[in-house]
Amino acid sequence: MAKDTTGRLHVTVKSGGKRKLSSKLWLERQLNDPYVTQAKRDGFRSRAAYKLQEIDDKHRFLKRGQVVVDLGAAPGGWSQIAAKRVGSLEGKGKVVAIDLLEMPELPGVTFAQMDFLDDRAPDKLRAMIGGGADIVMSDMAANTTGHRKTDQLRIIGLVENAAAFACEILNPGGVFLAKVFQSGAEADLLAQLKRDFTTVKHVKPAASRQDSSERYLLALGFRGDNGVST
Repeated sequence: MAKDTTGRLHVTVKSGGKRKLSSKLWLERQLNDPYVTQAKRDGFRSRAAYKLQEIDDKHRFLKRGQVVVDLGAAPGGWSQIAAKRVGSLEGKGKVVAIDLLEMPELPGVTFAQMDFLDDRAPDKLRAMIGGGADIVMSDMAANTTGHRKTDQLRIIGLVENAAAFACEILNPGGVFLAKVFQSGAEADLLAQLKRDFTTVKHVKPAASRQDSSERYLLALGFRGDNGVST
């Protein structure tokens, strides 16, 4: 164990055995990530909670009484922040979450274990919401193949599906937030969002690892009227 350039102790994971190099590097990064450590202290399910917290601290779109849909919610970091800020813990707002993976129960959150790309998922979410939504947020990421162009297309396809669902369910003035990766492949998606929302921007919270191409698309002020009311 040694100190890094900031003076913090740096944990090094030994190689050998059945552990692959990629697993060793991932484990080292987790053990030395201050956000991972802080998440454990604060009782958050994941370090991703700080990403949503930071984005909302700056843009202030999560408000008490709102209805939020969290796509790709597991393990629940974003849902925890949303539940607290819209007041669903006190029965004021509502947070509905979906993920292909299992997610242990969270106070103030209604969860369905289901693939968002399943044809039945949109109707399932609508039934859980019981009306329109004020915010649709997605921290989903497609499984990677190692082929850069294929992976980029998969990621953009996932965001496009999330955006299409958002435009079907959002109330006027609603918000769409989704994870993307810097690739230049989302020009058509950006053009569509700019038609459907008054403001569209890229944001990269400090909690996102700086060596990652991860960033977030934030679309504010949904222009449409989907005929759904809360």
